[in-house]
Amino acid sequence: MTTAGAFGRAVTTNPPAVSRSVLLVVHTGRPAAIRSAKLVHDCLTGAGLTVRMLAAEAEDLKHAGAELDPVDVVPSGVEAARGVELVMVLGGDGTLLRAAEIARPAGAPLLGVNLGHVGFLAEAEREDLTATVNSVVVRDYEVEERMTLEVAVYDGGRDADRPPVRTWAVNEATLEKTAARRMLEIVLEIDGRPLSRWGCDGVVCATPTGSTAHAFSAGGPVVWPDVEALIVVPISAHALFARPIAVSPETTIALEVVPNTPEGVLWCDGRRMVELPAGARIEVSRGEMPVRLARLQRAPFTDRLVAKFGLSVAGWRGRAELADPDGR
Repeated sequence: MTTAGAFGRAVTTNPPAVSRSVLLVVHTGRPAAIRSAKLVHDCLTGAGLTVRMLAAEAEDLKHAGAELDPVDVVPSGVEAARGVELVMVLGGDGTLLRAAEIARPAGAPLLGVNLGHVGFLAEAEREDLTATVNSVVVRDYEVEERMTLEVAVYDGGRDADRPPVRTWAVNEATLEKTAARRMLEIVLEIDGRPLSRWGCDGVVCATPTGSTAHAFSAGGPVVWPDVEALIVVPISAHALFARPIAVSPETTIALEVVPNTPEGVLWCDGRRMVELPAGARIEVSRGEMPVRLARLQRAPFTDRLVAKFGLSVAGWRGRAELADPDGR
C-alpha cells in the first residue's frame, strides 16, 4: 500500500503479515446499499479478509433478508474501527461523514462508494464496485490525510468559569441563526484581533475538503485539497466587508455572538450540534488529528470537479500530451 501526505508525497509501506479486516458501514435505508453490501462481503471474505459491521446495521440487513455470514459484529463507537485496515462506506457523503466519527480516532482510512447524489467525498461509484473491492484486496490504493477543524464553544465568552464544549469537523463548522425573522450579530476575530461585525444568517468555517460542500453553496471558493487553508464564508451578511476569506491553517478564528441578540446554533458536518446563547464565543483552529481518505483514482482534482459537477469544458484544446491521460 502507498500512503500520501497532505501534499501528495507517496511513501510505500509494507503492512505486517496479520489477519486483514475491513469495517463495512452501510446506509441501510437504501436498497442499493443493501445489495452492494452483500457483493462486497462475498468478495472480501472470499479473498480471506474479515468483514466487520456495526451491530445496528448488521441487524438492519438481517431484517431486510440480506444477513451477512460470516461477519464480525461490533458495537457502534470509537472502538469499532480499531485495528481494521480500511473502513468501506456504502452510501452518500452523509454516511461517509458518519463513518469518519468512527474511523478518525482509529486512524483508519475511509473508502466511500457513492450511492447518493454528488458524493464528492466518495472515491468510487456503484458501477465500479467489483473493481473497487478488487483494489482493496490487492491493496491498490493510496491514502491522503485531510485537514480537520478543532472547535471550542465558550458559553459566556472566554472569561466564563465553565469549560468549553469541544468538537471537530472535517468539512465545516457552521454557525446559524435559530430565529427566522432576526439576524445573528457576529464579530469575527482573526488571531486575537477583531476584523468585522456582521448581521447575518450565519457563518461557515470550512476546510479545503469542505470547500465543495456548505461553504460552496454559501458562495465560498473551491480550494484544492493540497492547499492548506481555513475558509470563512458569511451567509447573507449585511455589511460592507462580508466577502469569503482564506487564512493560514495556523490561524485561530473566533466568532462571538454579540450579547443581547438572538441565540444561534453550531453544526459540525451537519451531525454534531451545540446551542449558542447570546454572548457565546466559538474558536476554530486546525485539528491535530486528520481524517484519512483512501484513493483509487490518480486523476487530477480538476478532472474530479468536472465529473462531479458536470462542468462544461467544450472547446478546450489544451496541450496535446495532456489531452488524454493514457496518451491516446
